[in-house]
Amino acid sequence: MRLIGMMDSPYVRRLAVSLRLLDLPFTHEPLSVFRHFEAFARVNPVVKAPTLVTDEGVVLMDSTLILEYVERLAAPGLRLAPEDLGAYAQAQKVIGLALAAAEKAVQIVYERMLRPEAIRHQPWIDRVQGQMAQALALLEAEIGPQGAWLFGERPLQADITTAVVWRFVREMLPEAPPEADTPKLTALSARAEALPAFRACPFS
Repeated sequence: MRLIGMMDSPYVRRLAVSLRLLDLPFTHEPLSVFRHFEAFARVNPVVKAPTLVTDEGVVLMDSTLILEYVERLAAPGLRLAPEDLGAYAQAQKVIGLALAAAEKAVQIVYERMLRPEAIRHQPWIDRVQGQMAQALALLEAEIGPQGAWLFGERPLQADITTAVVWRFVREMLPEAPPEADTPKLTALSARAEALPAFRACPFS
């Protein structure tokens, strides 16, 4: 399989880490949707990261949809969702909060990268920042005691996505909540970033 996209995207990185934890081999092609638009378009004309090209040559996009596909390829003992239905619902809640925070953070980053300062709409930025902060606060409240993963003895998709998004926010946004206000998110991120699967997919 071929994974197309840059690791500074939380969507690309959550997929890359997941593929490693699922023990599914892939090659990574670090194409940027900005700097390598034409090369990316030759793989996926929509130019959406991440893009995954399956072994059969099928082009998939959207990290959540791709994860649904690759989970079907993995050995049952390696899958990244809880088996229990109640725990699965809670895990989906956590993933939804993390992805909401990612979406709002990406909107802020794009606003600053792509829109001239003179035509930025500050009330909209303030609203998006508030939504991101609320999602992160709710994530902090969902995390249990330090030293444990969210839904068992190994990291699952809720842990992966939460840690990846938190790293993205901390790296990209100066207004990210301080670590003193987010001790559980910070500790979860540190545990995750120490894993071989995360170290093999560094934020860059």
